[in-house]
Amino acid sequence: MQPSPYHLENTWSPEGGKHGRLTLTLFNFSDSPLANFRLAYTTLTRFVDPKICDNAVFVRRNANFHEFAPPAGLSVAPGESWTFSVSSLHRIARHCTDGAKSAYVTREDGTHVTVFASDLLLADRTSEPPPVLLPEGRLELPYAIQPWPAEIDVKPEEDFPVALYPAKGTDAASVKALATAQALFRRLFPSNHMPFSLIAAPQGRALRFVERPALGREAYELSFSGNEVVLGFSTASGRLYGLTTLAQLLDGARREPGRFRFPVAGSIADRPRYGWRGCHLDVSRQFTPKDDVLRLLDILAWLKLNIFHWHLTDDEAWRLEIRAYPQLTTTGVLRGPDEPLLPQLGNAAEPVGGFYSQDDVREIVAHAAALGIEVIPEIDIPGHSTATLVALPELTDGQEAPDSYHSVQGYPNNALNPAIELTYEFLAKVLDEMVELFPSEYLHIGGDEVANGSWLASPLARKLMEKEGISGTFALQSYFLKRIKAMLTERGRKLAGWNEVAHGGGVDPESTLLMAWEKPEVGIELAREGYEVVMTPGQAYYLDMVQADAWQEPGASWAGTVPPAHTYAYEAEGDFPDELKHLMKGVQACIWQENFISRDYFNRLVFPRLPAIAEAAWTPKAGKDWLRFAAIVPLSPKL
Repeated sequence: MQPSPYHLENTWSPEGGKHGRLTLTLFNFSDSPLANFRLAYTTLTRFVDPKICDNAVFVRRNANFHEFAPPAGLSVAPGESWTFSVSSLHRIARHCTDGAKSAYVTREDGTHVTVFASDLLLADRTSEPPPVLLPEGRLELPYAIQPWPAEIDVKPEEDFPVALYPAKGTDAASVKALATAQALFRRLFPSNHMPFSLIAAPQGRALRFVERPALGREAYELSFSGNEVVLGFSTASGRLYGLTTLAQLLDGARREPGRFRFPVAGSIADRPRYGWRGCHLDVSRQFTPKDDVLRLLDILAWLKLNIFHWHLTDDEAWRLEIRAYPQLTTTGVLRGPDEPLLPQLGNAAEPVGGFYSQDDVREIVAHAAALGIEVIPEIDIPGHSTATLVALPELTDGQEAPDSYHSVQGYPNNALNPAIELTYEFLAKVLDEMVELFPSEYLHIGGDEVANGSWLASPLARKLMEKEGISGTFALQSYFLKRIKAMLTERGRKLAGWNEVAHGGGVDPESTLLMAWEKPEVGIELAREGYEVVMTPGQAYYLDMVQADAWQEPGASWAGTVPPAHTYAYEAEGDFPDELKHLMKGVQACIWQENFISRDYFNRLVFPRLPAIAEAAWTPKAGKDWLRFAAIVPLSPKL
């Protein structure tokens, strides 16, 4: 890949306009003058007022996409630069990733050239470097188990077995489970010594499997002696979790023998704190290739997480193949300068796409199931539907003004219209294909961030509201979601959604599960209304949030600063009254990918906070220990 002939530097100053001033400088390192051109860039710090820019002409904006032209007659000679500023921003910049994430130049001949975009600099203030977020840690017990078990009373030995192997007479199902754990370990740690062997290993130790029906569905028990290890379980999930713990123990003892040991005597009795231990992944903002999804599932299994919430559609793209509507994954997935969907965060001159075929989905669902993970798909409706509406313009009310409302992310008219009957025909066909692909009892329909004022300029929507005797956006959303819930019920599925599903009258709480994301108190409010709740507040469990206040720390900041220590310490039950705790089903990490423009960013922001949430989901409150966690978590695999 050739270096870009153009570079963009950008600086934010807290002075100079509403929410400060963004100053951008484009350098021309090509051999030719740059004239009659346009500069486009993407940023989460959006420009609001087209009139308030200096030394540039505003061309257009769509959500996070911005395009400017230089003043008439301006030409940038080779080695020279052009500087302009914008002074009306929708929010202040707080971190180095709040500036231009990508950029391109459109030259006079219409060609597009990617521009190198630097980190956002901070003017007139100190630009602090990121702090150390994980202490060295401290161990009272020398065992590399993650998440930490409910009960542990074991004695360390000086050495460790070469491998654990099935005792003579082990049943075929347990040998197969051992092979599954063996393969999982090899995928996660290709160069590490295998903890298991399927045949008797010299200097190894026998592993005996014992079914114990009295144990809980995901519980297991381990007992250790110098001759053998005994794994007790009642289901396949408990057996696999026990094997995972053994793999962690042996791998830790081998990798850091001065710090971690393998038990020679005693027992571990383990069971999860919550039944719902989830991880969400947004693949609309940035496409995650199938192989990376498969690896993420392996990591979830290693951390004993059992739910994969797959956010497949949003404004930026529709990622799931629907054979009844092939345009969803052609027109509705491709972003680029000359495509119906403009570039968004991280996209530049080259068009980008990516979607999952139905065969991909089947492979991913089967892989997850083999690891005890349930895949819950999400199509985000009625809001967050720009890609859908670009692909299927017949789902819009042609009489509605094209910019009659904007979402919080800046997208115009981005919600499916509840008054258009074709919307329900479309969704019926989508749901029919989804229930064939995903065996989960839940199907997540989003329901979040519909802008107040949506549809009110639609004559069709106004007519429907008059007919149904309802008023306002959220009452209309409730009408829409009740119909969707009925469609799911007909197909034998339960509705899952974000907490805004309860707005405007909501839906019947029976067989409805909602995720409390806006703030922790929302979970209690939902439970009071009778909804089952999963706690995933942005203030603790959104893994795109920055981990420190320092300017040079990357990430988003709308929910505040979320250091790993806070994520680990957060107690999702909070102030749930005792009579409502049965409705709190568990916890979930959320990975939103607006800021994840590289694998390094992904790993920096997701780890160690994903393992922290896994421990909060599994380990009893009294068993949590931040310094112990900090000592063990560096052993965790990453993407």
